[in-house]
Amino acid sequence: MSRSQLPASNTLTGGQVMSRILQNYSIRTVFCLAGAAHAHALYAFADDGISVISGRHETGSVGAADGYARITGRPGIAMIAGFQGLPNAMGGVRTAQLACSPVVLILSLHAANTRESAGEETNDGLDMVKPFAKWAKVVPDAARLPEFIHAALFHAMSGRPGVAVLGIPQSFESTIIEGMFDLAARQLRPAGSEPSHAGIAQAAMLLQNAKRPLIIAGSGAAWSDAGEPLRQLASAQNIPVFGHALGRGLVPEDMDLGFSWSLAQVAAKKADVVLAVGARLTQRLGYGLAPRFKVNAKIIQIDIAAEEFARNRPVDVALHGDAKLAVMKLFTALGDSKRAKPLWVMEAMAERLSRIDSLGRQSSGPIHPYRLGRDLMDVMPEDAIFIGDGADILNWMLGVTKVKTPRSYLDHYPLGSMGIGTPLALGAAAGERELAAEAGRPTRRVVLVTGDGAFGFYSSELNAMTLAGLNIAIIIGNDGGWGTERNGQLHSSGRNINCDLGFCDYHLIGHAYGCAGERVEKIDDVKPALQRALSADRTTVLNVITDPKAGLMRKQDPRLQMITFEDLPASHKAHASPDLA
Repeated sequence: MSRSQLPASNTLTGGQVMSRILQNYSIRTVFCLAGAAHAHALYAFADDGISVISGRHETGSVGAADGYARITGRPGIAMIAGFQGLPNAMGGVRTAQLACSPVVLILSLHAANTRESAGEETNDGLDMVKPFAKWAKVVPDAARLPEFIHAALFHAMSGRPGVAVLGIPQSFESTIIEGMFDLAARQLRPAGSEPSHAGIAQAAMLLQNAKRPLIIAGSGAAWSDAGEPLRQLASAQNIPVFGHALGRGLVPEDMDLGFSWSLAQVAAKKADVVLAVGARLTQRLGYGLAPRFKVNAKIIQIDIAAEEFARNRPVDVALHGDAKLAVMKLFTALGDSKRAKPLWVMEAMAERLSRIDSLGRQSSGPIHPYRLGRDLMDVMPEDAIFIGDGADILNWMLGVTKVKTPRSYLDHYPLGSMGIGTPLALGAAAGERELAAEAGRPTRRVVLVTGDGAFGFYSSELNAMTLAGLNIAIIIGNDGGWGTERNGQLHSSGRNINCDLGFCDYHLIGHAYGCAGERVEKIDDVKPALQRALSADRTTVLNVITDPKAGLMRKQDPRLQMITFEDLPASHKAHASPDLA
């Protein structure tokens, strides 16, 4: 054991205690909005070689910690000032919590004895965030910093990951702490429980007798590291796997056994048995209800959180426990009794794929988003990390992107908060740089595709990318407005109000922050510009002017809707919605 891993009997500042503990958990990067609020912790980080990435907005810092966590599988650390900063951070907190991302948000707080009865700050300081985080506590005494830091990291990572908020009175980080305290890393994800033998047997029987079984792999499968057993099970049984959220890429999306949920969801209603592996049956999955699924489909659900079972529809087999262990046991129970290739998936998708393939093929005129997406897929490395943001542009990208490797896809699901993709990309790039250095391999390329509206929220985080020396290819699909809202208004009433933004020169914002950038307006210029961005030695902003009329067609044609809201059960029309094409 190194000296930093042994119980310490020396004298350290609170900031040094924080730094040594993070080091022992292999966390080498933190995201912090600059300022004096955490000065003594930042001094310790700098002395110990922990990289501090300075953000420009609190949600930017929390979102970057979220992106770091999703890529590395480690807790992401965000640090902000509590009183002024917490209101700004709430968008990032909510995004990370709903996405099940292990983020530790460290807040600097005023000392308790400085809080006045007539003051603006509450006595607690964490009131605002408690309803939206997994765990939130204030360190009561500087000597207890180690205990509370370990606890925050544990709560962020254990069970279903989420956001842990730790309030630290500002003076504690400079306080001299003496005595015995344990800095060594602890196990953050205890060995998962195994589902019951009876449950596995029941699930195996349903899958064995199914004519059209389907597996949906969600973020829980990624956090459980269930990729290898999923690939084994899918291959041995010829069961298609639809990847969703962080579950994309666990089984390569080869359009044979691996598919993205967004694209292939039109086939889900053909399945007679559905195995949800760490996938919450939320809105994107139609809440598990018709018309997205058959009314009489059998549902097997694996989840580490028991409250997920039967949330919206009865679950025929509930396997409570670790996703990886459950899939391994299912693989053993089923053996290698291959059924025929699941041709039914491609048959169900045929009309959708044909429609998608027919668009964006012109050689002149406005740039269709599908042309942008296809050209990107042609030149983007297969192991690249893809971040999706925006509304219309994300919907278009979901029709053509294919993810082939684990932990390579991020977006703003399930909150859908516009703009968070830029902070996610920042954190993903920092995390990937850390992983590549540890493994002694080249850094995977990080690519963000966002909309012009979404880009406007946190574009100042480009400053953080430049200061941190990160290299991200940022592609803006610029249709000159809030496309989804504009086209929704046009579709419903033939007019639009308050939806136009103009075809702004967003690439010049990149220039302002030291990035490369260019405006792309011609079809033939798209692929060369993408190649330049992917081979650049710094972050590049491509401002691609796309066809503003394309989105109206998507509103009118269900075959082009990768994210659909038309079948929400909460809608009065839910049970009369037309079947998805």
